[in-house]
Amino acid sequence: MSATQKTLKKLRSEGWNCAIVEKTIPHCFIKKDLFGFIDILAIRGSEVLAIQTTSDKTGGNSSERVKKILAHENYPQVKAVGWKIIVHGWRKLKTGWECKEIKL
Repeated sequence: MSATQKTLKKLRSEGWNCAIVEKTIPHCFIKKDLFGFIDILAIRGSEVLAIQTTSDKTGGNSSERVKKILAHENYPQVKAVGWKIIVHGWRKLKTGWECKEIKL
């Protein structure tokens, strides 16, 4: 199961209505995130959540994603409209999968 699928399962269990907004460009194997950094968009009540997902065995992938988002030209505008932005970093433990959640 991919990091995106794990995040979808987690959010849906928490009552979020989710949509994958990351697109794959045909024949190029290139993925394009919504506004440059959003893989999943979720809504619940009046809340909007923008999520970037990654695998994160050592913690490095999550921190790199945070740097990428904070430096992106669209970050201030997404924050200004009130969307919450988080990074989900997934790693496998002996007891199962763990999600490190970083709120921006």
